[in-house]
Amino acid sequence: MQDTNTLVQIEKAVLSSIIFSPSNFEDVSSILKSTDFFVPSHRILFQIIQECEKLELPFDEQILLQRSAGRINENELIEIASTNPIANIPAYTQEIKAASIRRSLRDLANTLREQSFDNTRNPQEIMDLLERELSDISLENIARSNFQSSRELVLETIKHLEELKSRGNEILTGLTTGFQELNMITTGFNKGDLIIIGARPSMGKTALVLNIAQNILNSQAGVAIFSLEMPATQLILRMLSSLTSIPLHALRRGDLTENEWSDLTLYSDSLAQKELFIDDGSMLNIAQLRSKLRRLKRHNPNVGIAIVDYLQLMIGDRNQGRQIEVSDISRGLKTLARELEIPIIALSQLSRSLDSRDDKRPILSDLRDSGAIEQDADMILFLYRDDVYKKHEDKQRLARLKKEGKEKDFKAEYQERESEPAEIIIAKNRNGETRTIHVQFNKRFTRFEEKAKDRIYSQNTETKIEEDKGVSLDVEEITNMITKL
Repeated sequence: MQDTNTLVQIEKAVLSSIIFSPSNFEDVSSILKSTDFFVPSHRILFQIIQECEKLELPFDEQILLQRSAGRINENELIEIASTNPIANIPAYTQEIKAASIRRSLRDLANTLREQSFDNTRNPQEIMDLLERELSDISLENIARSNFQSSRELVLETIKHLEELKSRGNEILTGLTTGFQELNMITTGFNKGDLIIIGARPSMGKTALVLNIAQNILNSQAGVAIFSLEMPATQLILRMLSSLTSIPLHALRRGDLTENEWSDLTLYSDSLAQKELFIDDGSMLNIAQLRSKLRRLKRHNPNVGIAIVDYLQLMIGDRNQGRQIEVSDISRGLKTLARELEIPIIALSQLSRSLDSRDDKRPILSDLRDSGAIEQDADMILFLYRDDVYKKHEDKQRLARLKKEGKEKDFKAEYQERESEPAEIIIAKNRNGETRTIHVQFNKRFTRFEEKAKDRIYSQNTETKIEEDKGVSLDVEEITNMITKL
């Protein structure tokens, strides 16, 4: 760690290099902000240089002094400008950034020390402050310039294609959803993707995402679930009902036959061996989620996906409108998915206005609270079950007929059945087509299941892929050619 005098000289050298050669400004400004400078006058000078750059003014001493309006001493500006420029600007810039981060950490430590001695402060508030501030400091440490050369990008792409070639006919490039047709269209849930699953209440959002989680666990990847609506024990009961085909109501009562107890023991042991992590704490904000997931991923690298149930229950900055809050949460989830290189699934409420339409199948504009969700998401799936509306409409119609004394005229449109048709509507797919997938929902076991025709479709498609395999890509030859450039 350099001393203060050395840091001051480094800051002068970087500023002098910008004044001497304005083209250096772009490299420096991609990493530093004015607040990263230690000396107050250096911060002011960098701000003035930023203003000149926006106004397309030269960085000469006269203009800088004029625009400083007395905020910088003329002798000090002359001293900075006369400092010998440096050649290794990137290294010096990183030194300034590192010193800035260390100052931020020291300031945070002092703040925490003061507040920890304040008995009027809630400890949870102090911990929340720590989470937020550390998150902000961590994000500041990420360089803002992320350009990659075409050579790097092509090599990376060829490497990816080589991996795909080695898999043969495997359709997945990401984690399996467990639904063959959905896998075919999406190639699975891929690293860095934000997937939104939206539906009106009672459609089975949580059931669907738990089914997907089970399928991912079976593929030997770890799953993290943030359940803001339902206790963790209820999620486990639902998963066990789906796995064992024991009705959920029987599990809740513990009313099981000997065979069911045997099955429950078997599947419970199997589930206990999986890398499933559930956080059912409420009042979760994006900074807390980010910190928890980073920590979990650090200690459990095999965690391959995170699930948030559900997005609108997360809290944001209460000083902002709800739309801005949800936008910040949505953007934060997308950023975190890219940072940790895992897909993140977020369940979402839909606007109740869709219930007034004749066709109640959701569309993108039904996403509640923010249009930013649609913008940030790589994939948006809607869940729709017509029987939910039929059952509700039957109840309303029967109540109305009873009031009129005409209940004998009632004829139910909804027929109770063990398995009901359901639709998974792919409304947005950044890297593929949109389509509606028809599945069945088994209410007794809270389980979504593929129809037989979907399995046949999948097998036929895989056969077609085998037949269409014609031109092969000589990956090794292309890679060798590029590395020689």
